[in-house]
Amino acid sequence: MIRTSGMQEHAEETVQEADSAAGQEGYGSDDHSGEAGYDAYGADGHGGYDEPGMDVSEVPEFIQHHIADGSYIDFAGIQIPLPEFGADTLVSAGPAAVVFDLSPSRHLIFMVLAAILCVSIFIPLAKKARARREDEAPKGFANGMEALVLFFRDNVARQNIGHGADAFTPFILTVFFFILTMNLLGLTPFGITPTANLSVTAALAMLAFLVTEISGMRELGAAGYMKTIFFLPSGMSPMIGIPVMLLLAPVEFLGKLTKPFALAVRLFANMTAGHTLVLAILGMIFVFQNFLVAIGAVGVASIIMILEVFVAFLQAFIFTMLTSVFIGLIRHAH
Repeated sequence: MIRTSGMQEHAEETVQEADSAAGQEGYGSDDHSGEAGYDAYGADGHGGYDEPGMDVSEVPEFIQHHIADGSYIDFAGIQIPLPEFGADTLVSAGPAAVVFDLSPSRHLIFMVLAAILCVSIFIPLAKKARARREDEAPKGFANGMEALVLFFRDNVARQNIGHGADAFTPFILTVFFFILTMNLLGLTPFGITPTANLSVTAALAMLAFLVTEISGMRELGAAGYMKTIFFLPSGMSPMIGIPVMLLLAPVEFLGKLTKPFALAVRLFANMTAGHTLVLAILGMIFVFQNFLVAIGAVGVASIIMILEVFVAFLQAFIFTMLTSVFIGLIRHAH
């Protein structure tokens, strides 16, 4: 056993000496062939520095980096870290300990920015409208905003909600302009779209759901609201109608939940799809590093970005329109 071990050690030393000699011959310091090999294959073994800067397999990561939420803001390749608050505060001790993290993310920052923009735009416009004489027409930007407000009041809120629609007009307008501002912020050089986050769209949809259901309870009363879930089909005897009612009640209840789900997924999917397509096309520039490919990619991406402006308005309008339709349906349920 001792002799065998010695022979193994001698063999290992011989192999190491042979490898060292081969390395000196193949990567000698005089002809710098070792450095040439390093440049040819790169430090990470993925093709060196003279090959394309991005592999096709890295494009999804490139897209995810620009769309996903994070604790930083990325602008022109520079990452600006965001502050952290309460990341180490435990809500409960023991094996089920939960970290209470109040650190802002970049989607949250742009949500707050969208809210600030909406407030800073419409509060001065409202003050000017109150100070303006009744026979004086608004001008410029105020005229366009007032036209939008009247359009949503007359053609969205009143037409879909009906009686008492004016009370919901401020909510409808707030939802529209807030979503629109977040959508448009995603078209800026920062490229950060909070509505491309399912948590954001789900929160907006849940807010619309609460407004819809609470307005239905207030309009119909407790008994009338329960009839939107438990009801006897017309023309059926109680003997047959009650079992049918019990079968349809879960379906009606799930129908209430599918409405906010559809709102959240529709807005999230449309905003994510457009930005994903633009980033995938632009990623081809870094993959091929070709002048003609770059011209074509920029041209196609520019056309899609123009379409994205239309999509930003359209998705905000659809979300608002469907919310007003849901409110009107439950308030006039029989």
